[in-house]
Amino acid sequence: MGTAKGPRPTADNYRGMVRNYIGGEWVNSTGAESQQVINPAVGKAIADVPLGTAEDVDAAVAAAQDAFWSWRQTPPQQRVQCLYRLKRLLEENHEKLARIVTEEHGKALDDARGSVQRAIENVEVACGIPSLMMGYGLEDGAARGIDEDLVRQPLGVFAAICPFNFPAMVPFWFLPYAVACGDTFIVKPSEQVPLTQQAIFELIAESGFPPGVINLVNGARTVVDAILDHPKIRGVSFVGSTPVARYIYRRASENGKRVQAQGGAKNVLVLMPDAVLDKTVPNVMGSSFGSAGQRCLAGSLAVTVGDRDGRAVKAIADAARALRVGNGLEPGVDVGPVISEQAQERILASIRRGIDDGARLVVDGRGAAEKRDGFFVGPTVFDQVTPEMSIAKTEIFGPVLGIIAVDTLDQALKVIDDIPYGNAASIFTQDGKAAREFRYRAHVGNVGINIGVAAPMAYFPFSGWKDSFFGTLHGQGRDAIDFFTDRKVVITRWF
Repeated sequence: MGTAKGPRPTADNYRGMVRNYIGGEWVNSTGAESQQVINPAVGKAIADVPLGTAEDVDAAVAAAQDAFWSWRQTPPQQRVQCLYRLKRLLEENHEKLARIVTEEHGKALDDARGSVQRAIENVEVACGIPSLMMGYGLEDGAARGIDEDLVRQPLGVFAAICPFNFPAMVPFWFLPYAVACGDTFIVKPSEQVPLTQQAIFELIAESGFPPGVINLVNGARTVVDAILDHPKIRGVSFVGSTPVARYIYRRASENGKRVQAQGGAKNVLVLMPDAVLDKTVPNVMGSSFGSAGQRCLAGSLAVTVGDRDGRAVKAIADAARALRVGNGLEPGVDVGPVISEQAQERILASIRRGIDDGARLVVDGRGAAEKRDGFFVGPTVFDQVTPEMSIAKTEIFGPVLGIIAVDTLDQALKVIDDIPYGNAASIFTQDGKAAREFRYRAHVGNVGINIGVAAPMAYFPFSGWKDSFFGTLHGQGRDAIDFFTDRKVVITRWF
């Protein structure tokens, strides 16, 4: 918390104080403190975000609770008409939203465009709720003349606590499904990137949702704890680091809430001897250095199998050196800044630890900030990494790739299994037997076969295992329908 570094600019793009959206109206936070929103490519403030209070959460919950019963009684096919309108508005404003994502987060514009498209796809899937939410029944299911049916019903108020790395996409892993099911919803965006949701909520306000169905509360730790403790909030969705995910899961579940908490990751890319390098290496680049490595599906370890002549390592290093670092709004930029000065310092410290541990630094990205404002770290590649090194075990969340050399697929799978995280892993091979063995044995929730970023489409759940996920039901797809509804069995007899 507190005030971020840097002078407040007088530029035309300065947006002033961010506001909450509660009960269908834009309102000021009751919080007395605020924090600057920094454009990480230039290191300057572009807005102020309030550090909200428990009173802000109370107001949002009250509005959502007031809206719930009427919204719950609205037929599903009518509820989704608001989502259809929202989908159209998001599509019409796609480029504008992508540019806001890049401005406040830093990722290259093409990455931002893709993340906005993923948000839209989740709205599209949720528009199918009249079918997705259907129950089932059986005549004479209990006995002659006694029928049995199962129906799904919404529960009430839900909330999402969202991360900085996908300001547009992550809230939409949850929001469209919740409101389509008949629940009401509160979004708490990251205080580092609140502007994308400001713009999206302007579109929500145009979409015809009744007041209170969807609400926005800005803030930091105080707002998070108020959400976790509020007795009227039935469930919480979260994406962030593993320590915070564990905290969210424990505190919310102790308060009787449903919880889905996505944590951190240390994703492994396995390159088999028969990997098609001219196709594989661009996948490795996108996975490891897209969004400056700040995503939970980033490939942060490459495991080369049988690469005795170092051909794969050389190809990766050459491709990493060729990536262009800069402001994500500039054409041709591949790698933008990291989110903050603190993140930059943390990533640089991880690089120093890798050197101290004995890994060989073959591509050094530490000079990327020279002659630039903002918080840059260039693509960084380590060779001769071993599994016990800190850079092989800890989540760096930056553009740093470590390469581990092994002789067999079994050894590669052991590297994956020994990592406490279980978000994703990918294999690059033309051998169907090796690919099947990999998908069968890799202890992760998302598997890629010749795919660098194994990101499920909106109609599949975003699976994570081990320390990458706390809960039972994941975001997106059918898991979302189960999370945002409860099942009621009705047994009927007529005399």
